[in-house]
Amino acid sequence: MKRKSIRPEFVGFIPEVVEDGVLYISVQYATATHKCACGCGEIVVTPIRPTDWTLMWDGEAVTLDPSIGNWSLSCQSHYWIVENRIIWAGKWSASQIDAGRAKDGRAKSWYYGRLERGHSRTPST
Repeated sequence: MKRKSIRPEFVGFIPEVVEDGVLYISVQYATATHKCACGCGEIVVTPIRPTDWTLMWDGEAVTLDPSIGNWSLSCQSHYWIVENRIIWAGKWSASQIDAGRAKDGRAKSWYYGRLERGHSRTPST
């Protein structure tokens, strides 16, 4: 059954047993983990990094950006987590998935290439 919301829980370590409807957030390890919101039971790990996801927390609710596309899972579910709500998005075609992966790869190459060349992660002011 598709979820409509998720509850954030800040943890030091992601627990061995991941409960449905809980987004476990480890600041120390810069990662968020939850069971897929479609109900398939698969574990979804979202690294919190400049080239992956950003996490916003307002003291009550969390938002992950960008959307979560579970393209490697059989369900291939696609959704956003916005202020603890699950907002369902349309399924992507194989060509959209390939294009998204290519774009992610280019972003990572550019970002980490800048760091290797000695550029800071943020623009100078």
